[in-house]
Amino acid sequence: MKRSTNQIKSKLRAVRHARVRARVIGSADCPRLSVFRSLRGVVAQLIDDKKGGTLCYVDSSKLAAVKSEKYSAKISASYEAGKKLAELAQAKKIKKVVFDRGGYRYHGRVAALAEGARAGGLEF
Repeated sequence: MKRSTNQIKSKLRAVRHARVRARVIGSADCPRLSVFRSLRGVVAQLIDDKKGGTLCYVDSSKLAAVKSEKYSAKISASYEAGKKLAELAQAKKIKKVVFDRGGYRYHGRVAALAEGARAGGLEF
């Protein structure tokens, strides 16, 4: 059976993500900022790996600022999602995080989300 290009890319991303996850561990005082990139937007969440729970999350496609724009650009939506996540983290008194790019390249929407989180006050 011949595999499609998307299946191969997805498998390679999963391998890269597993390699990064072996080294990156989040805790309650320094959680892991995990990024998932879909076709519609970006989902980011702060995860405490010791408890196995999500502290807070944000979805770029569900933000009111993005929905109000007639043509929402994905990169600007990712930046706004990063700022919103930083705001939610500040409310929970979280300042430092460990960035988990999810096997994606640090480029485009992933980089925009990270820059937005830094602009919002998170350190990583």
